[in-house]
Amino acid sequence: MSATQLEQLKAYTTVVADTGDFESMKAYQPQDATTNPSLILQAAGKDEYRPLVEKAVSELKASDLSGDALVEAVLDRILILFGLEILKIVPGRVSTEVDARLSFDTDGTTAKARQLIAAYEKEGISRDRILIKIASTWEGIKAAEELEKEGIHCNLTLLFSFAQAVACAEAGVQLISPFVGRILDWFKASTGEDYTAETDPGVLSVREIYTYYKKFGYKTEVMGASFRNTGEITALAGCDLLTIGPSLLKELQESTEEVPRVLSPEIAAEADLEKVSFDEKSFRFALNDDAMATEKTAEGIRKFSIDIVKLEDLVKSML
Repeated sequence: MSATQLEQLKAYTTVVADTGDFESMKAYQPQDATTNPSLILQAAGKDEYRPLVEKAVSELKASDLSGDALVEAVLDRILILFGLEILKIVPGRVSTEVDARLSFDTDGTTAKARQLIAAYEKEGISRDRILIKIASTWEGIKAAEELEKEGIHCNLTLLFSFAQAVACAEAGVQLISPFVGRILDWFKASTGEDYTAETDPGVLSVREIYTYYKKFGYKTEVMGASFRNTGEITALAGCDLLTIGPSLLKELQESTEEVPRVLSPEIAAEADLEKVSFDEKSFRFALNDDAMATEKTAEGIRKFSIDIVKLEDLVKSML
């Protein structure tokens, strides 16, 4: 029997489940898992995950906390409880996201990351199994730079531009999550064109970043994210990691079409590239100069913030 596309992909790319759904993780056996406020909100609305939310509420209801501090503590506990359940399923790491409303607050982000890591360590989980997800703003990247020095590893998310990727690598960030599908969404809406996997601007963006990192020996891992179809995924075969939602994992599992390796350090080493660098001024200018990256980063932060407020409202209704 021929190998499935998912099996072929796993031969040279670490597959990560992009979901808060435990059953999907068990079905597709990814190495790692990543969540965000939107995925946790979706999961929390399902009967099978309701007990985790109720557990967080009941644990903290009797505490000395009240008001916003109590709601924040319950939210953090929900994130940890989901993470703990995920870590029972995946052998590798789980990504847990910092509140998106801290995206422009370096000190607030570092403080929250330390809180989350301390909560995991209290449960006996090594910090090596946790990635703290932070938006790829200048403030977020600076927070990650500080956290990495403390052995708190970070996943820089909502990443849409080469400038963001370079700044993350220079900051020594553990992993980045360039958003392939959302880049494609923007270009389709902007140009009205359809794209193949080979012309997909999201795919081309991740290929450029991967090649640059490998060419210049950066240790930062590249994890393509936010896919719209399996063509985008197979066009990035060989990328360090790819985080994939359950419906696309299912498609990959059901197909036996060939998946040739597209990206490798050996191919990247041959690329004709120049090394670049960004300080805060040049970073902000480069990001501002990229309409797609500016709009999609801002939109992502807004959407995650909205879903955090919805989670807060759910918690308040239960308190």
